[in-house]
Amino acid sequence: MGLSTFKKRTVTCGELRKNHVGKTITLTGWVDKRRDLGGLIFIDLRDRYGKTQIVFSPERHEGAHEIAKSLRSEYVLSATGVVRARPEETRNPEVTTGEIEVDIHELTILNKSETPPFPMDDYGDVNEDLRLKYRYLDLRRPSVQNNFIMRHRAYQVTRQYFDQKGFLEIETPILMKSTPEGARDFLVPSRLHHGKFYALPQSPQTYKQILMVSGFDRYFQIVKCFRDEDLRADRQPEFTQIDVEMSFVDEEDIQQITEGAIVDIFKTILNTDVQQPFPRMTYTEAMERFGSDKPDTRFGLEIRNCSEIAQHSGFRVFSDVVKKNGIVAGINVPGLASYTRSQLDILTDYVKSLGAGGLVYLRVNADKIECSASKFITEDESNAIAKKFEAKPGDLILLISGTWQKALTILGTLRLEMAQRLNSIPEGKWNFLWVTDFPLLEFSEEEKRFVAVHHPFTAPKPEDVPLLETDPGKARARAYDLVLNGNEIAGGSIRIHTQEVQSKMFSLLGIGTEEAQRKFGFLLDAFKYGAPPHGGIAFGFDRIIMLMTGSKSIRDVIAFPKTASGMSLMDEAPSTVDVKQLDELHIKIK
Repeated sequence: MGLSTFKKRTVTCGELRKNHVGKTITLTGWVDKRRDLGGLIFIDLRDRYGKTQIVFSPERHEGAHEIAKSLRSEYVLSATGVVRARPEETRNPEVTTGEIEVDIHELTILNKSETPPFPMDDYGDVNEDLRLKYRYLDLRRPSVQNNFIMRHRAYQVTRQYFDQKGFLEIETPILMKSTPEGARDFLVPSRLHHGKFYALPQSPQTYKQILMVSGFDRYFQIVKCFRDEDLRADRQPEFTQIDVEMSFVDEEDIQQITEGAIVDIFKTILNTDVQQPFPRMTYTEAMERFGSDKPDTRFGLEIRNCSEIAQHSGFRVFSDVVKKNGIVAGINVPGLASYTRSQLDILTDYVKSLGAGGLVYLRVNADKIECSASKFITEDESNAIAKKFEAKPGDLILLISGTWQKALTILGTLRLEMAQRLNSIPEGKWNFLWVTDFPLLEFSEEEKRFVAVHHPFTAPKPEDVPLLETDPGKARARAYDLVLNGNEIAGGSIRIHTQEVQSKMFSLLGIGTEEAQRKFGFLLDAFKYGAPPHGGIAFGFDRIIMLMTGSKSIRDVIAFPKTASGMSLMDEAPSTVDVKQLDELHIKIK
């Protein structure tokens, strides 16, 4: 069977309007819907630009009508006909082409299709694994295509913005040296250098710093990054960053450039005005008010610390924690004093699953306060706690005790859970927030050493440099994260640019001189030749598009994503390879 010949399209399926009436045109696309009224056959023809209703009449064009009888969903067509206005009562205002239809007199079936494994419309849920297995079909669906149209537009706005600001787009290597610190590297064996490996970059961090040493004072790149880590809804083994680095700058310069890019993207694509400057909040404040370093500030339910009241309590669970420098804190949930004992037991089990020892609750009624630990917490203490939380009759206070980090983190998760139960998270609101002054280091009990909170090249705040000698855990980083509606969408820092401070940082991280030279020697050597002060930021591009499109997972805005286990269901990657390929690499599978 030979290949079909066909007329090339003259218009797209989203293009025709009333001013085209009377014109002869050719459309190409896929059969979206078919309606046979016993005589006339109506087809909705679809391409990525839209849908057009085409009509086949047995009286006017018998040959085309005869072919149309065999049409089924997803058949590929070339159709030529005359545009005509639809009768008033049949017009469809929900479709851009809803005022016209095309009377077809010439039809070519370019390809037939088997019945798709799921409906091709945008209604109803389809199992995600099925969607990913047949991703080429899923990508035909208009809602999915719209995600990628928006993604494309965001690429163009980004490039135009940074070009206008004097940045150069410079590509960095995909095959690089393995410098593991944080997530695991993906390794690529070298055929020519037996026993040696390249790594896929977790980010272009070292390269963009070297570009600053090289005198390219404003760099950006839309770049693929790779991390071999456990996945979830907003993570993929390969993802896209807008990567930015600047020389002779401070935090404010980078934040202004970042805000400008965000404002430009949201205005151009969503026609939404984002107000500058974005609010700023220290890491400590974010944790103590919201229990998260990426707080969702669209709603209240803020955390309050009542350790001062609890430290003298006869309730040893509270007072002992405070004596050990822990905290007692909680949230006030309005209107939920009506929660039953069984509902509160479910909440208690929930916080225990997060690692809490338990949950103390106070139901604030008009005449009295009911406390779940009333045997140990006095009426005066309950009243003091209610006053601290500014509770009103009908409110429910939920309290947790523990170490500062653990108690606040659990409360942050509980806060989100209660907001979802109350349906109090507003839609259509964009709350941007800079979180600053992160800890520079945190101590890993597992590894018995300090690890970098961001990465080993993050500079300490100048006033905290002496703490590197005396109390490294208290040193703050010149780091900043941009948060949108409880999602981190960008993060960066001012970098260490002197060999002295960088060596001290490596020492604190347990990286000796020899190991530092082996892993990062090329960067340390570059610092010997006049490295300028510099800093940068990386935008999580997939996550930004996920939020802008209202998608629930970044898989919805990546053309060919992996599952939560890192599998590509469509092409079955990762897969086995021929023994010959392994032999060439001198690799043997155990």
